[in-house]
Amino acid sequence: MAQTLPTASATPLPAPRDVLELLKPITWFPPIWAFMCGVVSSGAPISERWPFFCAGILLTGPLVCGTSQAVNDWFDRHVDAINEPKRPIPSGRIAGNWGLRIAIIGSLLSLIVAWATGPWVFAATCLGVLCAWAYSAPPARLKVSGIWGPAVVALTYEGLTWFTGAAVMAGSLPSVPVLIVLTLYSAGAFGIMTLNDFKAVEGDRAMGIRSLPAVMGVDPAARLACIIMAVPQVIVVALLAQWGHAVVAAIVAALLVGQLGLMIRLLRDPLKHTPWYNATGTTLYVFGMLASAFGLGGAWGL
Repeated sequence: MAQTLPTASATPLPAPRDVLELLKPITWFPPIWAFMCGVVSSGAPISERWPFFCAGILLTGPLVCGTSQAVNDWFDRHVDAINEPKRPIPSGRIAGNWGLRIAIIGSLLSLIVAWATGPWVFAATCLGVLCAWAYSAPPARLKVSGIWGPAVVALTYEGLTWFTGAAVMAGSLPSVPVLIVLTLYSAGAFGIMTLNDFKAVEGDRAMGIRSLPAVMGVDPAARLACIIMAVPQVIVVALLAQWGHAVVAAIVAALLVGQLGLMIRLLRDPLKHTPWYNATGTTLYVFGMLASAFGLGGAWGL
């Protein structure tokens, strides 16, 4: 007969340090950065909305992002038992079904905090939590798709968190220019997420995960990722210039030119140079996000 996991009542409460490790704080930085872009793009002073600002940081970092890590670790626990046996769940430090319970508790806390923050933030959080579960949990398990997996991560890490920052500060639906720019940067982030799949091409093929590098091949996937990253930024530059943000448009254009130069080296050997590009080109990309946010928020007349 198949063995079943012991119930939580038969296992000790996990230690706080192990729960924190499960929630992977290092992964909170990208969504918090996008959240701050949303805050800046709103043009609202933090001092006038600081309780909502703090709630937004809590949502985008430890709650929604942390919960997504717990969900992922729970549904990947059998794979992690082979590849990362020292992680909290496969090592037994978070025993029984506590991994699942932490994921559920995190989801509920996210929705409660979002409900208290406002209807638009609540709507974005509902979508974010749904994406977190659909990404890792069967039957959807979107992470096995080279299209849906990166798209969901790009949407949640960039688009929804930027939206949350703007909505938290405005107390309403963000302006149309903000919505357009956050959508474009979210679309471009699909290319960044595709590059992240390069580190596990052989493993993805062996496990049947249809990442774009595994399906298309490394070189074609790298070229596609570069195009997807660059085209939305070209549109952002054109829109910023049209909206009267000439200085910011020039800054974003310069950052894009820098990325294009770095992409040349990336494409020479994508497997070798992807970590280097993530540390350089992706950094320029997110600085472009922040520059765009300053322009949209009217900072310094940009």
